Amino acid sequence: MNAPASTPSDSLLRNPPDFSLVHGGPLFQLLLRAHLSDDALELARQRIIFIALLAWLPLLLLAALEGQLIGGSVAVPFLMDVEVHIKFLVVIPLMVGAELVVHRRMRLLVKQFLDRNLIPGDAMPRFEAAIQSAFRLRNSTLAEVLLIALVYGLGVLVIWRHYTSLDAPTWFATPSAEGSTLSFAGMWYAYLSLPIFQFLLLRWYFRLFVWARFLWQVSRIELNLVPTHPDHTGGLGFLPGTVFAFIPLLMAHGALFAGNIANRIFHLGATLPEFKGEIILLVVWLLFVTLGPLLVFAPKLTEAKRTGLREYGTLAQRYVREFDAKWLRGGAPADEPFVGSGDIQSLADLGNSYEVVRTMNMAPVSKDAILRLAAAVLVPIVPLLLTMMPWDELLKKLLGILF
Repeated sequence: MNAPASTPSDSLLRNPPDFSLVHGGPLFQLLLRAHLSDDALELARQRIIFIALLAWLPLLLLAALEGQLIGGSVAVPFLMDVEVHIKFLVVIPLMVGAELVVHRRMRLLVKQFLDRNLIPGDAMPRFEAAIQSAFRLRNSTLAEVLLIALVYGLGVLVIWRHYTSLDAPTWFATPSAEGSTLSFAGMWYAYLSLPIFQFLLLRWYFRLFVWARFLWQVSRIELNLVPTHPDHTGGLGFLPGTVFAFIPLLMAHGALFAGNIANRIFHLGATLPEFKGEIILLVVWLLFVTLGPLLVFAPKLTEAKRTGLREYGTLAQRYVREFDAKWLRGGAPADEPFVGSGDIQSLADLGNSYEVVRTMNMAPVSKDAILRLAAAVLVPIVPLLLTMMPWDELLKKLLGILF
């Protein structure tokens, strides 16, 4: 007699795949062939050094050849351009390093859903379809081609030239009535270094979209949520921890913005308080893109809490009535001692269970996650507070503290 054929869902239960937002795509395959990565996304140091130097080192050499390294006739020579050094020597390493962190922190995500029995048996095909759909989108060649087109069509020609570049003579461009004239270093910057940076940044936003889409598809499944689960999120308590994987990415955004502000403070006479609104907006935006996807579970958690309050409320009502009848209305047998009775402990346990349901969160988002993610954005900006105090006064205060 032949054994019954196993279904794809059975295979998923026996051998759940690693869930990775970064383990795929044309660039990943290219890095594999160049021996700058492996299937476990190791060799991160080699990738960081190669990509960062490809973007930054030619700028250093070309600026030196053109005499714009530290002096020259421009207001902002290369070595004094804080933003470009932070962008290529800090932000790019953080974005590349974040890939390894996200891969390691999220790879057991599918297994968590299965180990906690959150996915009903009849919904297993839908869950597997959501996983495969996320992998196909992550590996899409068309998506990365469109990102490159977006970088060159919008990122370089519009956003950088008109909104983010300094309005002053710099090592890479000299403003004129007809428009900015790029130096040789500026050409490398505009058509290679900057596109590398913008592509890596946009690819991260694409991955966040894949992540949000996957969570939305899973949230459409009738999950087996347990209102009395001690994580106060019906068993989804592992999800808030996944967002901590994005901390290096948020630090990269904070560092990028800090470099942009620093250039305007040092070279255009701006002050840090002028950017207060932009800093708040940056924090709110990054909290939204990292924590927002988790909110798709709010309707399911709200429904589970409402159902739990009704069911456990009914159970509690039945128990306390029987407890009242037994111990307060003379229903207990004369020979049954009150001291040591398990009824008291059961009443307390039931009360604790009901309290867990009552305090159940409406979304798998914790206060700790909000604070830690916001801090990750702000940490690179904090050193700019030093620009609000004269260096001699700062030195005096520091010496006063030390001595």
